[in-house]
Amino acid sequence: MRSVLALTRMPQIPLCSVCNLFARNPHLVCAVHPDGPTTDTCLDFRAPLLHEPEPLWEPEGASYYNGELSLFKPRLTREQQLWLLDNHPFFTGRCPQCHYRFDPNHPPQVHWDCPDCGWIDDALH
Repeated sequence: MRSVLALTRMPQIPLCSVCNLFARNPHLVCAVHPDGPTTDTCLDFRAPLLHEPEPLWEPEGASYYNGELSLFKPRLTREQQLWLLDNHPFFTGRCPQCHYRFDPNHPPQVHWDCPDCGWIDDALH
């Protein structure tokens, strides 16, 4: 005698068999609707990919992270690293050219460009 479970089939609509969420299991339709859809349409239908998406073109020195192109910064030499530690306003609070004092209570959010002499913070760019 066959089991009752083997005779019962989960309710499906025609689109279930081509949906990306379809479980291809007689006892489970999909993870979103395990008991099958309750209407003639499914708002969660995911059309199958007909082909693999092409990888995004990446220029030399850059790569995509979470869909956003990010540029690689060249590695700094030991001398450049030491110069930054000794002179950059982020570490010293002063402009390396004219020694303008940045307000320690309100430091710049991104660039430490000097308002007095025009020194531009391009050391890390």
